[in-house]
Amino acid sequence: MGGNKPIKIAVLGLGEAGSHFANDLLALGVTVAGYDPALRRDLLPSVIRADSPAEAARNADIILSVNLSAVAETVAAAVLPVLRPGQLYAEMNTASPDTKRQVEVLISPSGALVVDVAIMAPVPPKGILTPFLVSGPGADRFAELLLPLGLNISVVSDQTGEAATRKLLRSIVYKGIAAVIGEAVDAGRSFGLEPYIREQILSVVGGNDALIDRFLEGSKTHALRRSHELEAVIAMLGAQHVEPVMSRATLTSLENLIEHTQH
Repeated sequence: MGGNKPIKIAVLGLGEAGSHFANDLLALGVTVAGYDPALRRDLLPSVIRADSPAEAARNADIILSVNLSAVAETVAAAVLPVLRPGQLYAEMNTASPDTKRQVEVLISPSGALVVDVAIMAPVPPKGILTPFLVSGPGADRFAELLLPLGLNISVVSDQTGEAATRKLLRSIVYKGIAAVIGEAVDAGRSFGLEPYIREQILSVVGGNDALIDRFLEGSKTHALRRSHELEAVIAMLGAQHVEPVMSRATLTSLENLIEHTQH
């Protein structure tokens, strides 16, 4: 991995986030191999399309798993036979800290180092330059290899799950506020008092009407992804014996948005 050889990165999962990461890394001079069982996004021609997760991961210096948390362990198990000491396995799914640690238990016998990566903002518009919080045994090496490319990486610790914990704690606040704003604006409109309720919201969150609109649009656009995020929050809080009253309500709000957009 030293010298002037380009870094080789495998991207497992080429949805909205993964396809942005693959294309952006290629533009930064990285050799990129990608795998997705149902590719629906446009990739640059130089992204190597692998036929399996293991094929993509075999010769990679860094493997980025960018899937749904529900398949985090399945994807890790699929690449385990080809992993070797010195590789970095970056678990980037919005999963609970326990799920991230379960991935580490799976990967560790190979000698590859796990990196718990928390993606701290929507991937568009910044793509691979979106802020990442990282922890786990491979976190320092991950930052060492990728910071020279201009990535926005903050190392938390060498403990897997600590980056995920911080992301999900933050999600309680941001997603909860977005849900309250959505409900308040709907209620204000129903009474013909939308300007009034917007003033009340702004007295709490500051900013201007554009800020409220960003909250409203973000909830609609990213409802499915955010519902998975809230499921991870609820799992994390359950493990801590904290009753997730507000987070359950936020999840219900997101599920209602998803249902509304499907009809």
